[in-house]
Amino acid sequence: MSTRIIYSITAGQCRAARALLDITQPALAEVAGLGLSTIVDFEKSRRDVSRDAVHEIQKALEGAGVQFVARNDIAGPGVRLRK
Repeated sequence: MSTRIIYSITAGQCRAARALLDITQPALAEVAGLGLSTIVDFEKSRRDVSRDAVHEIQKALEGAGVQFVARNDIAGPGVRLRK
């Protein structure tokens, strides 16, 4: 089964990635260069967060060692640590 890298993460993937890395929302906000409310609102799906903000979140998490896996015919979207 091949996996493909994705370019837009879900709120659940963001929460899972933070859990894998054991980092807080404030720490992610700082690394991503975003406000804490942006991270909180994205993870709780309170409001639509800009595509640019989601991209910055994804870049920050990937830079810390996370790989996001796209949904496929067998399973939904996922998160894992890089080797």
